[in-house]
Amino acid sequence: MTKIFRFGVIGCGLMGREFASAAARWLHLADARARPEIVAVCDTNAALLDWFKGNVPSVRQFTGDYKELLANPDVDAVYCAVPHVLHQQFYIDILKAGKHLLGEKPFGMDAAQNREIMAVLAEHPELLVRCSSEMPFFPGAQKVIALAESGEMGDILEVEAGFLHSSDIDRQKPINWKRMADINGEYGCMGDLGMHVLHVPLRLGWRPQTLHAQLVKKITERPDGKGGMAPCTTWDNATISTRVTAGDQDFPMVLKTWRIAPGEANTWYIRILGMKKSAFFTTKSPRQWQWMDYSGGTQAWSTEDLGYGSLFPAITGKIFEFGFADAIQQMWAAFVDELAGGNANGFGCATPEEARAHHAVLTAALKSGRENVVVPVDYEGATAR
Repeated sequence: MTKIFRFGVIGCGLMGREFASAAARWLHLADARARPEIVAVCDTNAALLDWFKGNVPSVRQFTGDYKELLANPDVDAVYCAVPHVLHQQFYIDILKAGKHLLGEKPFGMDAAQNREIMAVLAEHPELLVRCSSEMPFFPGAQKVIALAESGEMGDILEVEAGFLHSSDIDRQKPINWKRMADINGEYGCMGDLGMHVLHVPLRLGWRPQTLHAQLVKKITERPDGKGGMAPCTTWDNATISTRVTAGDQDFPMVLKTWRIAPGEANTWYIRILGMKKSAFFTTKSPRQWQWMDYSGGTQAWSTEDLGYGSLFPAITGKIFEFGFADAIQQMWAAFVDELAGGNANGFGCATPEEARAHHAVLTAALKSGRENVVVPVDYEGATAR
């Protein structure tokens, strides 16, 4: 019999509803050992609670107080998708309530808040805790990861990973909390997108040792939705040039978190260039990946159509195309599989340790960008500045 894990959702906005959609079509997955059931939801926006009332019949608790949800003995695990400023208190309270947690990035508004979360997590080793990052679950991304893990690429020449948005190029786009440093955090675009960009490099053991960051702030105010203008206090774009030393490898790695990337709707990509093999995947071409073998002859990239070759098998035929909603479900399948004692089919969600490491990188990048200096990355004692 398939095991059921009962979930509470704190924060019923876009990603909370994406989880509800993924859970509702769990039968899309073939031979899943467990499934999620959403039984409780929390949001201060009544309209979002109404959406769950109308679409998710398994929900039995609707509340605007997250502590009421945490007191519910029917809740085994929590998905928490709230603004960054709330991460520290909410995540700590979730852990103290004895609930498993899938939290959103950056897993604490800054490094100091992340340390507080990690300290409480250390007191609860019985809990499974992971950080949301769905893009590496695309089949093409999994191909790049597998090639990198194989050791067949030879000496690494360079790695580039990025997440690019374009909507913020519109100066008339109304402001939201992600443009407010007191709610989003001083990282700006790096805090919102950095875990996506660093998930794969950190999983491969590629930790930046030093870095230099170029931080860009082009739009200083936006419409406030009330007829006036409000200041934008976060960084729009960040380009982080790093040096990685891992084993016998020493190479540059470029990380891009851009909210103003002309022509890019919502693009995640990773490119790894090696002396023997190279690989590239971008969500702009979601059903393909590219690689190149070099053994002294012609240098030519090969492209393969992958179709629906997901990490967790699904009923969709291999000839069809994989998309963002599928990546969300695959990420959730990995989390639920671990809850049930599995190994996430070899590729799990971002771990708290990876989230802590990404805070170290972003903290160094913030200092570098502000002072225009090369900064060492302190993985043990990073502090928000």
